[in-house]
Amino acid sequence: MRYLISVEYDGAAYAGWQRQKNAVTVQEKIENALETLTGKKTVVYASGRTDAGVHAAGQAAHFDAEGITDTEKFRYSLNSLLPDDVKVVRIREVPPDFHAQYSAKQKTYSYRLYVSRTPSPLRRARYLRINPPLDTEKFLKVLKTVEGEHDFKAFGNTGSGVRSTVRRIYSAKAEVFGDEITVYLTGNGFLYNMVRVIVGCAVAAGKGKICAEDVAKMFSGVPRPKGVKTLPAHALTLESVDYALD
Repeated sequence: MRYLISVEYDGAAYAGWQRQKNAVTVQEKIENALETLTGKKTVVYASGRTDAGVHAAGQAAHFDAEGITDTEKFRYSLNSLLPDDVKVVRIREVPPDFHAQYSAKQKTYSYRLYVSRTPSPLRRARYLRINPPLDTEKFLKVLKTVEGEHDFKAFGNTGSGVRSTVRRIYSAKAEVFGDEITVYLTGNGFLYNMVRVIVGCAVAAGKGKICAEDVAKMFSGVPRPKGVKTLPAHALTLESVDYALD
């Protein structure tokens, strides 16, 4: 039988999702727990990798197992074997041809910032601090620029061997509350570091280093402006992965 799980994790202590020889990863923790629980080596396939330090509220993954008669009891047992910073929040049986990566219809990421001259100790682990001033109107204009289907090659970094760099962003929005800005990007797929570069473009525009028109030119092959940074991973969270399941 094949099972789909939704996993929440704090990525601070991990070298990303994917199992590695010389680093601790989220996949390793889950696979080890499954082996302890079932007595069999089990490979867990995720919707995609998350990089070192990136968090997840709803990473999706699937695995095959036999003999699970009560999925909720199984989930509780599995969580008892997982560390405090990795937990399975949902589990369900799915068709045998389901694949966590290839069956995904869309993903949503969030990136959290706050605008302040004073560092906030309570937010340092999950937010990126931006020194004021930041023009929020220009920041939001860049987000609207990336909506739709475009070639995002200039927004990705080396390290991904994808065949196509064309992606569709269904929604790019931001919630502003006090000095905090939370960006939400929903799309049919994302290139390596693409979210962190998009938000980096928005920050550069908000700081007056580039404009929305500069970002639009990147879709036609113009190189990324020098003022755009790939923002740090610690403020990025994979919020959800959606599938066409009943």
